[in-house]
Amino acid sequence: MNAAVLTVRPDVEYVLSAAPPALKPRALPAWRRVLQHDGVRRGIVLVVLAAVWEALARWQANDLLLPTFVQTLRAFVEGVASGELLVKTGISLSVLLKSYVIGIAAAFVLTSLAAATRVGRDLLSTLTAMFNPLPAIALLPVALLWFGLGQGSLMFVLVHSVLWPLALATHAGFQAVPETLRMAGRNYGLRGLRYVLQILVPAALPAILSGLKISWAFAWRTLIAAELVFGASSGKGGLGWYIFQNRNELYTDRVFAGLAMVVVIGLVVEALVFRTLERLTVQRWGMQRTNQ
Repeated sequence: MNAAVLTVRPDVEYVLSAAPPALKPRALPAWRRVLQHDGVRRGIVLVVLAAVWEALARWQANDLLLPTFVQTLRAFVEGVASGELLVKTGISLSVLLKSYVIGIAAAFVLTSLAAATRVGRDLLSTLTAMFNPLPAIALLPVALLWFGLGQGSLMFVLVHSVLWPLALATHAGFQAVPETLRMAGRNYGLRGLRYVLQILVPAALPAILSGLKISWAFAWRTLIAAELVFGASSGKGGLGWYIFQNRNELYTDRVFAGLAMVVVIGLVVEALVFRTLERLTVQRWGMQRTNQ
């Protein structure tokens, strides 16, 4: 067998060219930088809606049916300056916050029980199937029979509107927790309430925050509707009573001013409370995508 002939290649040196200069990032135009701010984009949407409202009201030309945005803004400012609108809003918010806290506590108890025992799961699924489809405002006549004309009736229907959506969202979040995290918690000896607080709640926090936002919206709408139905509570009318009373007196601009206050409170709570909670928790922990 002949030996293989080895071919020796001559050494070749390659001269590397200098690296190209780093490209400088191109600065965005000023208007693009401004539009990157979330508050600016939301403000533009509100300005466009206000302009459409003003145009429709002027085209319709009937202040009794649809006041202009300028008239509504004037009524809103006058109501705030006189203190009447702020007092009515404070009455409604005090009832709403107390009911919201009670509803959150009740939902936490139910979902914790469902996470720990089979009986709790059966209880939660049965109760939510029964009461979640039931409109909260439909319970108002029963609440009036049980608690009379007072804050008790309002709080009863508000707790109902908070409890079931939040319990469903929280339970769904608990069920979506990966089994790896569950096993890690059990390996560390976590049981009962500590297991729920240290394993399930942090892992299910995006679903819990969604449930909190949904239940807040349900409670806010139910409160205004309940005040519109049976009016003042213990001689103190809230924001819904303010809207109802001005509707009876045909002050349509004040009616829209009350509705505008409902919208403003919704925007403020969303921006200052829920977005702050998301930024400090699920967005910081990488559990939720940050919108750009």
